[in-house]
Amino acid sequence: MRDRILETLHVPQPLPSLETRHHGEFLPGGKVRVERVSYTTQLGMRVPAIVYSPAQTASRRPGLIVVNGHGGDKFAWYAMYAGAAYAQEGFVVLTYDPAGEGERHLERRSGTRAHDRVTPPEEMGRWLGGLMICDIMQAVSYLISRPDVDASRVAAAGYSMGSFVLAVAGAVEPRLKACVLTGGGNLDGPGGYWDRSKPMCQGIPYRSLAFLGDRPAELYAMHARRGRTFLYNGAEDTVVSIPAQGVAFFGDLRRRVEQLTGGDGRPFDYAFVRGASHRPLIVTKPAALWLCDALELPHAIRERVAKLPQTRISGWTADHGIPMDPLYATYDREGGVLGIGHAVPASTRAQLHVFSEDDWQKEKALLVHESWLKRAAAQI
Repeated sequence: MRDRILETLHVPQPLPSLETRHHGEFLPGGKVRVERVSYTTQLGMRVPAIVYSPAQTASRRPGLIVVNGHGGDKFAWYAMYAGAAYAQEGFVVLTYDPAGEGERHLERRSGTRAHDRVTPPEEMGRWLGGLMICDIMQAVSYLISRPDVDASRVAAAGYSMGSFVLAVAGAVEPRLKACVLTGGGNLDGPGGYWDRSKPMCQGIPYRSLAFLGDRPAELYAMHARRGRTFLYNGAEDTVVSIPAQGVAFFGDLRRRVEQLTGGDGRPFDYAFVRGASHRPLIVTKPAALWLCDALELPHAIRERVAKLPQTRISGWTADHGIPMDPLYATYDREGGVLGIGHAVPASTRAQLHVFSEDDWQKEKALLVHESWLKRAAAQI
């Protein structure tokens, strides 16, 4: 089934050679080092990424990949906060620009949702789904290539659109030990929310997996055989229809996964935050503690994380002048999130550019979504 999913969504097998390039680094403050890197993905395109790690070098640290939601990229507050906060606790964290955002946008802008533009034929949606999955798999390849990362302890965390992409990628990427899906992960059946969601990056790819039969249960059964998975959502998240499904939906889905696995692996965990809507709960203490357990980190690390103070994100973004989408800045959404840690350092947009302006102009044809569209169309 993994092979058929990869083939259906045009994920190259074997994966492309990384051809990693390093583009400099800086210290934003505290105990954090920030590196600028790029590597290849589907159809020879390149991914600009930021890597956060403890300033004090050491070997065999846990790795974490942050997979952004619609309009998000490596400049998004939650990508920046997760990177710095988890790095302070000993993780190596990678976050990157999704297709059509940040340095993969024609004008280097964020929040564009450029990949949402419906581009016929339908096969283009399958290619785009494969690109996003390949981006995650190449992020895994990059992290395990680093001498400071423990290849047996690599996790990924997705928010909103990122939760959908990771729900599929986590089913086909056996090198991931743990996945956290926030603002989503509630995969449903024919004609449901995810079939009817954004066509290019979600709807078409998900409908294309109908050959699985019970798609949600089959995908999460594959997760169970790979490692652990946590579905963590706001109980009032109307953006992805959590209230309409109800708590019983998740219990029923878990039972179907248990029937498919027959005890082979561990079905997903799930939890809710009462009074909360659409939030990147990646940065919260419950998610961090779950990751400590899922990655089997030493007890001392878990105890340290349990004792961390928490920071109200609306105050942190205001203090550092970091923009937040007005639609999501409310208390019930992103503005009300309590992030792990205190005095988490922030970076400027200029610092998080992987390429200088001149270098970006030279590399543009290997980065921007319009170039990818031409390459994908040539394959059909």
